Amino acid sequence: MANFSYSDSLNFASKLTPKRVWNGLQVVSSYYYSLWTKKPRQWGFPFTISFEPTTFCNLRCPECPSGLRSFTRPTGMLQKDFFRETIEELAEYMVYLYFYFQGEPYLNPDFLDMVKYASDKGLYTVTSTNAHFLDHKNALRTIQSGLDRIIVSIDGTTQETYQSYRVGGKLEKVLQGTKNLVHWKKELQSKTPHIIFQFLVVKPNEHQIEEVQQLADEIGVDEVVFKTAQIYDYEQGNPLIPTIDKYSRYHLQDDGTYQIKNKLLNHCWKLWHSCVITWDGKVVPCCFDKDASHAMGDLRSQSFKEMWQGAAYQDFRAKIFRSRKEIDICANCSEGTKVWA
Repeated sequence: MANFSYSDSLNFASKLTPKRVWNGLQVVSSYYYSLWTKKPRQWGFPFTISFEPTTFCNLRCPECPSGLRSFTRPTGMLQKDFFRETIEELAEYMVYLYFYFQGEPYLNPDFLDMVKYASDKGLYTVTSTNAHFLDHKNALRTIQSGLDRIIVSIDGTTQETYQSYRVGGKLEKVLQGTKNLVHWKKELQSKTPHIIFQFLVVKPNEHQIEEVQQLADEIGVDEVVFKTAQIYDYEQGNPLIPTIDKYSRYHLQDDGTYQIKNKLLNHCWKLWHSCVITWDGKVVPCCFDKDASHAMGDLRSQSFKEMWQGAAYQDFRAKIFRSRKEIDICANCSEGTKVWA
Protein backbone atom coordinates (compact mmCIF):
# COMPACT_ATOMS: atom_id res chain seq x y z
CA MET A 1 0.00 0.00 0.00
CA ALA A 2 1.40 3.39 -1.01
CA ASN A 3 2.06 5.94 1.73
CA PHE A 4 2.07 8.94 -0.57
CA SER A 5 -1.18 10.10 -2.11
CA TYR A 6 -0.82 12.51 -5.00
CA SER A 7 -4.47 13.56 -4.85
CA ASP A 8 -4.35 14.12 -1.08
CA SER A 9 -1.21 16.23 -1.41
CA LEU A 10 -2.77 18.30 -4.17
CA ASN A 11 -5.89 18.74 -2.07
CA PHE A 12 -3.81 19.99 0.86
CA ALA A 13 -1.87 22.37 -1.39
CA SER A 14 -5.15 23.79 -2.69
CA LYS A 15 -5.88 25.12 0.81
CA LEU A 16 -2.84 27.39 0.77
CA THR A 17 -3.32 31.10 0.21
CA PRO A 18 -0.72 33.88 0.13
CA LYS A 19 -1.78 34.97 3.63
CA ARG A 20 -1.53 31.44 5.01
CA VAL A 21 1.86 30.88 3.40
CA TRP A 22 3.15 34.20 4.77
CA ASN A 23 1.87 33.30 8.23
CA GLY A 24 3.62 29.94 8.01
CA LEU A 25 6.91 31.59 7.07
CA GLN A 26 6.58 33.92 10.05
CA VAL A 27 5.95 31.01 12.41
CA VAL A 28 8.91 29.01 11.11
CA SER A 29 11.19 32.05 11.27
CA SER A 30 10.19 32.87 14.84
CA TYR A 31 10.80 29.28 15.91
CA TYR A 32 14.34 29.16 14.54
CA TYR A 33 15.09 32.64 15.84
CA SER A 34 13.94 31.47 19.28
CA LEU A 35 16.12 28.35 19.04
CA TRP A 36 19.12 30.49 18.18
CA THR A 37 18.60 33.09 20.93
CA LYS A 38 17.03 30.75 23.52
CA LYS A 39 14.41 33.45 24.05
CA PRO A 40 10.87 32.79 22.84
CA ARG A 41 9.64 35.00 20.01
CA GLN A 42 6.30 34.34 18.38
CA TRP A 43 5.52 35.79 14.98
CA GLY A 44 2.32 34.81 13.26
CA PHE A 45 -0.42 32.46 14.41
CA PRO A 46 -0.75 28.65 14.54
CA PHE A 47 -1.46 27.00 11.22
CA THR A 48 -2.50 23.72 12.87
CA ILE A 49 -5.27 23.57 15.48
CA SER A 50 -6.93 20.62 17.20
CA PHE A 51 -10.52 21.24 18.29
CA GLU A 52 -12.16 18.84 20.74
CA PRO A 53 -15.72 17.90 19.68
CA THR A 54 -16.39 16.05 22.94
CA THR A 55 -14.77 14.25 25.86
CA PHE A 56 -17.33 11.42 25.80
CA CYS A 57 -16.59 8.02 24.29
CA ASN A 58 -18.48 4.77 23.84
CA LEU A 59 -15.39 2.61 24.44
CA ARG A 60 -13.26 1.90 27.53
CA CYS A 61 -9.70 1.80 26.22
CA PRO A 62 -7.23 1.21 29.10
CA GLU A 63 -4.69 3.98 28.37
CA CYS A 64 -7.17 6.75 27.52
CA PRO A 65 -8.75 9.27 29.95
CA SER A 66 -12.01 9.15 27.98
CA GLY A 67 -12.08 5.38 28.15
CA LEU A 68 -11.12 5.29 31.82
CA ARG A 69 -13.59 8.10 32.64
CA SER A 70 -10.72 9.62 34.61
CA PHE A 71 -10.76 13.32 33.66
CA THR A 72 -10.18 15.87 36.39
CA ARG A 73 -11.50 18.62 34.09
CA PRO A 74 -15.15 19.15 33.09
CA THR A 75 -16.58 16.94 30.36
CA GLY A 76 -19.00 18.00 27.66
CA MET A 77 -19.74 18.81 24.03
CA LEU A 78 -18.30 21.53 21.80
CA GLN A 79 -21.00 24.04 20.87
CA LYS A 80 -21.08 25.03 17.20
CA ASP A 81 -21.63 28.75 17.83
CA PHE A 82 -18.47 28.95 19.93
CA PHE A 83 -16.64 26.88 17.31
CA ARG A 84 -17.69 29.22 14.50
CA GLU A 85 -16.65 32.32 16.44
CA THR A 86 -13.17 30.89 16.99
CA ILE A 87 -12.77 29.76 13.38
CA GLU A 88 -13.81 33.21 12.17
CA GLU A 89 -10.92 34.68 14.14
CA LEU A 90 -8.31 32.24 12.82
CA ALA A 91 -9.40 30.87 9.44
CA GLU A 92 -7.35 33.29 7.35
CA TYR A 93 -4.11 32.14 9.03
CA MET A 94 -4.59 28.43 9.66
CA VAL A 95 -4.52 25.54 7.19
CA TYR A 96 -4.96 22.28 9.12
CA LEU A 97 -7.91 21.68 11.46
CA TYR A 98 -7.94 18.44 13.45
CA PHE A 99 -11.34 17.59 14.95
CA TYR A 100 -10.05 15.48 17.79
CA PHE A 101 -8.45 15.59 21.22
CA GLN A 102 -10.29 13.23 23.56
CA GLY A 103 -13.57 11.39 23.07
CA GLU A 104 -15.41 10.14 19.97
CA PRO A 105 -16.23 13.02 17.59
CA TYR A 106 -19.34 11.43 16.09
CA LEU A 107 -21.05 11.52 19.51
CA ASN A 108 -21.40 15.29 19.06
CA PRO A 109 -24.63 15.76 17.05
CA ASP A 110 -23.25 18.96 15.46
CA PHE A 111 -19.88 17.45 14.51
CA LEU A 112 -20.42 17.15 10.76
CA ASP A 113 -22.05 20.59 10.59
CA MET A 114 -18.86 22.02 12.09
CA VAL A 115 -16.75 20.08 9.58
CA LYS A 116 -18.82 21.53 6.75
CA TYR A 117 -18.40 25.05 8.14
CA ALA A 118 -14.60 24.65 8.34
CA SER A 119 -14.42 23.05 4.89
CA ASP A 120 -16.34 25.99 3.43
CA LYS A 121 -13.64 28.23 4.92
CA GLY A 122 -11.05 26.39 2.85
CA LEU A 123 -9.45 24.52 5.75
CA TYR A 124 -7.94 21.05 5.49
CA THR A 125 -10.11 19.09 7.91
CA VAL A 126 -9.19 15.85 9.69
CA THR A 127 -10.79 13.64 12.30
CA SER A 128 -10.01 10.43 14.18
CA THR A 129 -12.78 7.97 15.02
CA ASN A 130 -13.44 4.48 16.34
CA ALA A 131 -15.91 4.15 13.42
CA HIS A 132 -18.78 2.71 15.47
CA PHE A 133 -21.19 5.40 14.27
CA LEU A 134 -20.45 5.32 10.55
CA ASP A 135 -23.76 3.92 9.38
CA HIS A 136 -24.77 4.72 5.79
CA LYS A 137 -26.36 8.04 6.82
CA ASN A 138 -23.31 9.31 8.70
CA ALA A 139 -20.93 7.98 6.07
CA LEU A 140 -22.83 9.85 3.36
CA ARG A 141 -22.91 13.04 5.46
CA THR A 142 -19.18 12.67 6.11
CA ILE A 143 -18.43 12.70 2.38
CA GLN A 144 -20.82 15.61 1.84
CA SER A 145 -19.27 17.61 4.69
CA GLY A 146 -16.03 17.99 2.74
CA LEU A 147 -13.91 16.23 5.38
CA ASP A 148 -10.43 15.86 3.89
CA ARG A 149 -8.97 13.04 5.99
CA ILE A 150 -10.40 10.46 8.36
CA ILE A 151 -8.34 8.24 10.66
CA VAL A 152 -10.09 5.01 11.61
CA SER A 153 -8.70 3.30 14.71
CA ILE A 154 -8.41 -0.42 14.03
CA ASP A 155 -6.24 -2.18 16.56
CA GLY A 156 -6.83 -5.79 15.59
CA THR A 157 -8.00 -7.96 12.72
CA THR A 158 -10.03 -10.35 14.89
CA GLN A 159 -12.64 -9.48 17.49
CA GLU A 160 -10.63 -11.10 20.27
CA THR A 161 -7.52 -9.06 19.53
CA TYR A 162 -9.42 -5.86 18.80
CA GLN A 163 -11.40 -5.88 22.04
CA SER A 164 -8.29 -6.56 24.14
CA TYR A 165 -7.50 -2.86 23.77
CA ARG A 166 -10.71 -1.33 22.36
CA VAL A 167 -12.72 -2.52 25.33
CA GLY A 168 -16.43 -2.63 24.53
CA GLY A 169 -15.83 -2.25 20.81
CA LYS A 170 -17.04 -4.34 17.88
CA LEU A 171 -14.60 -4.93 15.03
CA GLU A 172 -17.54 -5.71 12.74
CA LYS A 173 -18.82 -2.15 13.18
CA VAL A 174 -15.39 -0.68 12.41
CA LEU A 175 -15.10 -2.67 9.19
CA GLN A 176 -18.67 -1.97 8.08
CA GLY A 177 -18.32 1.73 8.87
CA THR A 178 -15.16 1.91 6.78
CA LYS A 179 -16.86 0.05 3.93
CA ASN A 180 -19.71 2.56 4.10
CA LEU A 181 -17.23 5.41 3.70
CA VAL A 182 -15.56 3.74 0.73
CA HIS A 183 -18.97 3.06 -0.83
CA TRP A 184 -20.22 6.64 -0.63
CA LYS A 185 -16.89 8.07 -1.66
CA LYS A 186 -17.12 6.03 -4.86
CA GLU A 187 -20.84 6.66 -5.30
CA LEU A 188 -20.37 10.44 -5.11
CA GLN A 189 -17.12 10.26 -7.11
CA SER A 190 -15.40 12.19 -4.32
CA LYS A 191 -11.65 12.38 -3.86
CA THR A 192 -12.11 13.00 -0.16
CA PRO A 193 -11.78 12.00 2.56
CA HIS A 194 -8.41 10.29 2.47
CA ILE A 195 -9.17 7.16 4.52
CA ILE A 196 -6.52 5.88 6.93
CA PHE A 197 -6.41 2.77 9.06
CA GLN A 198 -4.46 3.60 12.23
CA PHE A 199 -3.12 0.56 14.05
CA LEU A 200 -1.97 1.21 17.61
CA VAL A 201 0.72 -1.42 18.06
CA VAL A 202 0.63 -3.18 21.42
CA LYS A 203 1.85 -6.63 22.41
CA PRO A 204 -1.56 -8.37 22.00
CA ASN A 205 -1.92 -7.25 18.36
CA GLU A 206 1.63 -7.00 17.00
CA HIS A 207 1.27 -10.36 15.23
CA GLN A 208 -1.48 -8.88 13.02
CA ILE A 209 0.53 -6.07 11.42
CA GLU A 210 0.65 -7.73 7.99
CA GLU A 211 -2.98 -8.80 8.24
CA VAL A 212 -4.26 -5.24 8.75
CA GLN A 213 -2.44 -4.09 5.63
CA GLN A 214 -4.10 -6.86 3.63
CA LEU A 215 -7.47 -5.97 5.12
CA ALA A 216 -7.01 -2.33 4.16
CA ASP A 217 -6.27 -3.32 0.57
CA GLU A 218 -9.36 -5.51 0.41
CA ILE A 219 -11.68 -2.76 1.68
CA GLY A 220 -10.14 0.06 -0.35
CA VAL A 221 -8.56 2.08 2.46
CA ASP A 222 -6.05 4.65 1.17
CA GLU A 223 -3.32 4.28 3.78
CA VAL A 224 -2.22 2.36 6.88
CA VAL A 225 -0.35 4.01 9.74
CA PHE A 226 1.19 2.14 12.66
CA LYS A 227 1.34 4.15 15.86
CA THR A 228 3.25 3.49 19.05
CA ALA A 229 1.20 3.36 22.25
CA GLN A 230 1.49 5.82 25.10
CA ILE A 231 1.60 3.82 28.33
CA TYR A 232 1.37 5.58 31.68
CA ASP A 233 2.98 2.94 33.93
CA TYR A 234 5.84 1.65 31.85
CA GLU A 235 8.94 1.75 34.10
CA GLN A 236 8.50 -1.77 35.52
CA GLY A 237 7.13 -3.17 32.30
CA ASN A 238 3.57 -3.43 31.05
CA PRO A 239 1.70 -6.18 29.15
CA LEU A 240 0.90 -3.65 26.41
CA ILE A 241 4.53 -2.86 25.52
CA PRO A 242 5.24 -4.57 22.18
CA THR A 243 8.18 -6.90 21.75
CA ILE A 244 9.00 -5.37 18.33
CA ASP A 245 11.32 -2.50 19.25
CA LYS A 246 10.40 -0.46 16.17
CA TYR A 247 6.86 -0.07 17.47
CA SER A 248 7.67 0.71 21.10
CA ARG A 249 8.15 4.11 22.74
CA TYR A 250 10.12 2.42 25.52
CA HIS A 251 13.54 0.78 25.70
CA LEU A 252 14.30 -2.19 27.94
CA GLN A 253 17.36 -1.43 30.09
CA ASP A 254 19.91 -3.83 31.54
CA ASP A 255 18.30 -3.67 34.98
CA GLY A 256 14.96 -4.87 33.60
CA THR A 257 13.22 -1.50 33.76
CA TYR A 258 11.96 0.51 30.82
CA GLN A 259 12.94 4.01 29.74
CA ILE A 260 11.24 6.26 27.20
CA LYS A 261 13.23 6.50 23.97
CA ASN A 262 12.61 10.20 23.39
CA LYS A 263 15.61 12.21 24.61
CA LEU A 264 13.37 15.21 25.37
CA LEU A 265 15.59 17.92 23.93
CA ASN A 266 14.89 21.41 25.23
CA HIS A 267 12.80 22.70 22.37
CA CYS A 268 9.38 21.91 20.90
CA TRP A 269 8.14 22.92 17.45
CA LYS A 270 4.51 22.33 18.44
CA LEU A 271 4.51 25.34 20.74
CA TRP A 272 5.03 27.57 17.73
CA HIS A 273 2.79 26.14 15.03
CA SER A 274 -0.09 24.38 16.80
CA CYS A 275 -2.32 24.14 19.85
CA VAL A 276 -5.35 22.30 21.21
CA ILE A 277 -8.69 23.89 22.07
CA THR A 278 -10.89 21.94 24.48
CA TRP A 279 -14.65 21.67 24.09
CA ASP A 280 -15.14 24.45 26.67
CA GLY A 281 -12.61 26.91 25.27
CA LYS A 282 -9.39 26.18 27.14
CA VAL A 283 -6.24 26.48 25.02
CA VAL A 284 -3.57 23.92 25.88
CA PRO A 285 -0.10 23.52 24.36
CA CYS A 286 -0.47 20.03 22.91
CA CYS A 287 -2.39 16.75 22.92
CA PHE A 288 -0.41 15.37 25.89
CA ASP A 289 -2.15 17.78 28.25
CA LYS A 290 -5.17 15.50 28.61
CA ASP A 291 -6.57 17.28 31.67
CA ALA A 292 -5.84 20.83 30.45
CA SER A 293 -3.61 21.36 33.47
CA HIS A 294 -1.44 23.79 31.50
CA ALA A 295 -4.18 25.97 30.03
CA MET A 296 -2.69 29.01 28.34
CA GLY A 297 -5.97 30.88 28.32
CA ASP A 298 -9.74 30.67 28.03
CA LEU A 299 -11.39 31.74 24.78
CA ARG A 300 -14.64 32.43 26.60
CA SER A 301 -13.02 35.46 28.23
CA GLN A 302 -10.22 36.52 25.85
CA SER A 303 -9.39 36.51 22.17
CA PHE A 304 -7.13 33.86 20.73
CA LYS A 305 -4.67 36.40 19.36
CA GLU A 306 -4.33 38.03 22.79
CA MET A 307 -3.71 34.68 24.42
CA TRP A 308 -1.32 33.26 21.75
CA GLN A 309 1.27 35.95 22.31
CA GLY A 310 0.46 36.52 25.97
CA ALA A 311 2.62 36.09 29.05
CA ALA A 312 1.41 32.56 29.96
CA TYR A 313 2.28 31.12 26.56
CA GLN A 314 5.64 32.90 26.37
CA ASP A 315 6.53 31.71 29.88
CA PHE A 316 5.71 28.13 28.91
CA ARG A 317 7.84 28.36 25.77
CA ALA A 318 10.69 29.70 27.90
CA LYS A 319 10.36 26.74 30.30
CA ILE A 320 10.81 24.35 27.37
CA PHE A 321 14.16 25.97 26.56
CA ARG A 322 15.31 25.70 30.19
CA SER A 323 14.38 22.07 30.96
CA ARG A 324 11.72 20.15 29.10
CA LYS A 325 12.13 17.15 31.42
CA GLU A 326 10.71 19.17 34.30
CA ILE A 327 7.36 19.64 32.53
CA ASP A 328 5.04 16.75 33.40
CA ILE A 329 3.19 16.53 30.07
CA CYS A 330 6.53 16.22 28.24
CA ALA A 331 7.63 13.18 30.23
CA ASN A 332 5.84 10.68 27.96
CA CYS A 333 6.15 12.68 24.74
CA SER A 334 6.28 10.64 21.55
CA GLU A 335 6.85 13.23 18.83
CA GLY A 336 7.46 11.32 15.64
CA THR A 337 6.10 7.95 16.77
CA LYS A 338 3.94 7.10 13.76
CA VAL A 339 5.44 4.40 11.56
CA TRP A 340 4.20 4.55 7.99
CA ALA A 341 3.28 1.29 6.33
